[in-house]
Amino acid sequence: MVNLTYKVVEHDGGWAYKVGDVFSETFRTHDDAHAAAEIAAREQKSPGEAEAIEYQDASGKWRVEDAKGDDRPLTDVSDP
Repeated sequence: MVNLTYKVVEHDGGWAYKVGDVFSETFRTHDDAHAAAEIAAREQKSPGEAEAIEYQDASGKWRVEDAKGDDRPLTDVSDP
């Protein structure tokens, strides 16, 4: 199973969370960024309906695949 870590970091004159190399929007305070990371991590684990998803892979190619609604990753928040 995939494990995603939402890391709270300083970013663009404020605070953000990031997963891998992707940053969230910038928040004014550390507490706001931490709260947003907690919400995002919790929502990422929520089951949903099976549906087709479309995304662009690392090489720039667009892909379509079926996503099972109950195949959710483990998540956590890292805040040094």
